[in-house]
Amino acid sequence: MHAVFFDSEEFSISPGQLEDRLCYGKEACEKAVEDYSSDFGVEIEYTVVQGEPHEVIPAVAREKNADLIALGTYGRKGIRRMIMGSVTSGVILSSPCDVLVVKKPCEDCTGEYRRILVPFDDSELSRKAVSRVVNISNNGDSSATILYVIPRYEEMVGFYRTGAIEERLREEATKVVLGGEKIAAAEGVTANTVIEEGNAAEKIVETARGLGSDLIVLGSHGWHGLDKTILGSTTERVIANANVPVLVVR
Repeated sequence: MHAVFFDSEEFSISPGQLEDRLCYGKEACEKAVEDYSSDFGVEIEYTVVQGEPHEVIPAVAREKNADLIALGTYGRKGIRRMIMGSVTSGVILSSPCDVLVVKKPCEDCTGEYRRILVPFDDSELSRKAVSRVVNISNNGDSSATILYVIPRYEEMVGFYRTGAIEERLREEATKVVLGGEKIAAAEGVTANTVIEEGNAAEKIVETARGLGSDLIVLGSHGWHGLDKTILGSTTERVIANANVPVLVVR
């Protein structure tokens, strides 16, 4: 799918721009169909749509009853270290289905996932993320790791952490990851568990690199919730800094 954003002021100055961009989108899609149809061995359709990309991409997904949107991290202003492209963020927020985000460039991204990292906090979306692993593992050699990050509450609210509090946090963390492991087992997936402490996004990215993960699967809510207009900060920072594809579960 190719979306052409229409700006009335821009095209009033240069009215031929709209038709040129629509033609460009059609040519780009036709080339993609030609290049990838034989690789995938399937018939590929394409569509060129006029409108704001972050609005029309989810709309077409609903119309097509899609169960996955795959796209790169981009936006008209590009991607900075801590701020995701506006298009990518908008699509995730409005998507009726899961969204697979691939960083560019990603020459090693083959679509075969053997080492999958699943950040888990026992929320509804993180439980759903664990269940997704069984559907995206390409073969019996795939492995999953369930990660829980203990927040540093003392940095957020300024309390003093005692030995008893530390022990209680560790006990709770163990309970959480064992719950994720149980969900994975019910889906027929054997999962390893890891417990880290610190900033959730930083530890997710760091753990993925340390384990050599080739996919991160997480919910769209972030550790501090998801409102109607702002993507969870954890999810956004993971996508911005991870060096592997990220599957955002909706």
